[in-house]
Amino acid sequence: MSVTLRALQTVVPSTVLIQDEVRDVFASQPGLSRLGKRLVTASFNLSGIERRHTVIEELTLDSEKPDPQFFDAATQTLLVPSTRVRNELYITEATKLFVEAGRRALAACPGVEAADVTHVVTVSCTGFYAPGPDYMLVRELGLKPTTQRYHLGFMGCYASMPALRTAKQFVEADPNAVVLVVSAELCSLHLRTSDDPDTIVASSLFSDGAAAGIVSSRAPAPGENALSLDLFETVITPVGEGDMAWKIGDEGFEMVLSSYVPHIIDQHIEGALAPLFAKDPGLAAAIAALGETMPIEEFASEVAELAEVAEVSSGGSVATLTAPAIVIAATEAARAPLSTAIAHWAIHPGGRSILDKTEAKLGLSEAQLVPSRETLRDYGNMSSATILFVLKAILDAPDTADGERLCAMAFGPGLTVESGLMTVVRG
Repeated sequence: MSVTLRALQTVVPSTVLIQDEVRDVFASQPGLSRLGKRLVTASFNLSGIERRHTVIEELTLDSEKPDPQFFDAATQTLLVPSTRVRNELYITEATKLFVEAGRRALAACPGVEAADVTHVVTVSCTGFYAPGPDYMLVRELGLKPTTQRYHLGFMGCYASMPALRTAKQFVEADPNAVVLVVSAELCSLHLRTSDDPDTIVASSLFSDGAAAGIVSSRAPAPGENALSLDLFETVITPVGEGDMAWKIGDEGFEMVLSSYVPHIIDQHIEGALAPLFAKDPGLAAAIAALGETMPIEEFASEVAELAEVAEVSSGGSVATLTAPAIVIAATEAARAPLSTAIAHWAIHPGGRSILDKTEAKLGLSEAQLVPSRETLRDYGNMSSATILFVLKAILDAPDTADGERLCAMAFGPGLTVESGLMTVVRG
């Protein structure tokens, strides 16, 4: 039985933040040190983002709100609302995004009606309320009152991956199950001015958005692109617990996002992928490339030694291919399955440097990172919703073909790496 993700839909708030304009506002805040101003300029300029979206309508240069709570446009001053004020806006605006994303997913899924939904899985880490978004989806979309509801809260940017895994498990347990998965994040509610480097980086990256899809065993409609949810894996890296974190403060939620995170990913991304690939017999070559059987340097060294032996035993007939050249060829050959066996890579764009490190470490092509880079450029980092935006971009691309493999990865507090193997299915 194949379990598929269908009808991926995305929603963003109407208020657009132009990155250069936001940079200038953050850099001009009173009390910011000279070093802080330089860090703001550098973080915003190197973010890879051109525009973002926010539910805070007053967060624009031409806002005329008489009693602003987040931003005083007249003085261009960022205000400091309490956690309660921020969360009250979350309750109102997140509900809208959850419901709209869910409604769009149902409308875009041929053969699936609201009455067919048996489970709802919601995802968010930027606010709290009860009855929560899972309840609101059932009520506002007219789902059956017996619909089972589950909420994955406060997990961070990787949370949509375990949501999809959970939905797959529901369908495997009951082939008639139809699961509505919805993620909505309002990260902009918690942005603030500060000299703290972690806070500055977070302010340069995070934004608001929502996405939803339908998971079931029902085959996609003719002409419809969907994703078979094949395998999932979770790995906690040996280091990084304090480098990416999400805590509740008196003046909003506080993000810890250190500049060391890209280095952690660079050092451990291969090890995080190896257990996933080990579950798929067709990716045995890729496992070797990741050093699961033998570290790549050791592999290349042994090939070089064998080449030297062959060169001596053959009387020098292969002298034109030197040992260093064989090392390079062996290394490239071992890594080749990553970019050939897996056509598409949906990498959570936590920031431009994270994408740069991933592309270089895994030997991916520039084209394979386009969906992630364009999502970052046009929407910023929407925490858990972002990976669903990337998946949708891949499905919507005109050159995405039936049967192509896809690897998705998302990173979050811990440092936690959630990954999944999927296959493009065309109805």
